Amino acid sequence: MSGERLSGTELAAALREHDLAVAPAVLNLLESVDEEDREQAAELEAALSPRALGGEAEGHIIGFTGAPGVGKSTLLGALVAVWRPARTVAVLAVDPSSKRSGGALLGDRLRIAGSGVGGEGRFIRSMAARERSGGLAPATRAAAQVLAVAFDLVVVETVGVGQSETAIGNVADTVVVVVQPGAGDALQFLKAGLLEIPDLIVVAKADLGAPARATLQDARAALRAVGLDGDGALAVSALAPTSGIEELAAALDAHRAALDLGARRAENRRGGALEDFVSEFGERGLRAVGGRREAELLLAGESADRDGAALIEVLARRAAGSDGG
Repeated sequence: MSGERLSGTELAAALREHDLAVAPAVLNLLESVDEEDREQAAELEAALSPRALGGEAEGHIIGFTGAPGVGKSTLLGALVAVWRPARTVAVLAVDPSSKRSGGALLGDRLRIAGSGVGGEGRFIRSMAARERSGGLAPATRAAAQVLAVAFDLVVVETVGVGQSETAIGNVADTVVVVVQPGAGDALQFLKAGLLEIPDLIVVAKADLGAPARATLQDARAALRAVGLDGDGALAVSALAPTSGIEELAAALDAHRAALDLGARRAENRRGGALEDFVSEFGERGLRAVGGRREAELLLAGESADRDGAALIEVLARRAAGSDGG
C-alpha cells in the first residue's frame, strides 16, 4: 500500500494491517506544521489510540539515552542485527537540528547498520530536536505510539543525557541509559540524576576491559543505593566480536514481559500531556491549573485509555475555568 497522499485514517488502517511501507508517510505527516496536515495527524493518532484499538499497541517502545559519543548508535546497530529478521524494528533517532534547514543534522541515521524500510522489516529515521528541551523531537512521542501498532520494536534514541532528558520516561516502556567507561563512581551517577529514569544501565565499550568493569561495578552500586536491582546494569561491546548484546536483548525482553504495560503507558500519556501543556501554555498555564501537583492529580483521575490530546484538553479547561473563562 502506497504511503503517498493517504489520509490520517487511511494511514492508521495501513499500520493496523502491519503495512510497514507507510512508515515514512506517517512520520512526514506527524512532523508537518501545515494546518491541514495537523488535522490529519490528529485523525491518525485518534484512530490508533488505546480506546480505538481496544487496548495498548503491542510493540515494545524502548528509549535509549546517554551522552553524545557514548556509542548509542553503534550499540543499536548491533541490537538491530540481533533482532532481525525475527522481529520488525523501527528506530527514531532524535538529532540536533541544523541551524540552516531546521531538519535533523545527521539526516537519516546511516551510521546505524541496515537503515531503510520495506520488506526487510526495518525503518530508521532521524527526527530534528528543533528547540524542544528534553532531548526529544516534538513529534517523537506520537511517532513511537503509532509505529508500535505495526512494528514489534520501536526504539527512540535521544540527543544526549541529563536532568532535562527525563522526557524519555514519558515515551518509552523501557528506558536504557548508556554510559561509557570512566563515567564516574556511584556518587557521581546519583548526582547526575541518571537514576531517576533508567530501567537498565548499559556500560558500552566493554572491550576496554578494566575501566569498563570498574564502571559496571559503580553502576550496580548506584542502583543498589537507591533500592534497585544491581543486575539492572550490564556491560556490552558492539565491536566484532560483540559481547553482551544478546544478553541486553534478553534483558529488554524480560523487562517488557514483567511490565504492567497498561499502567506504564497510562502514566506516560499523563506525563507527556502535562509536558506538552506546559510547553504550550507555560508556567502561567500551570499556575492556572493549581500547580504541577494539582495537574498530576487531575490527570490521574482520568481514564487510563484517554489519549494525550484529550488529557491536554482536560488541563486547558481547568486552566480556563480558573481564569474565569
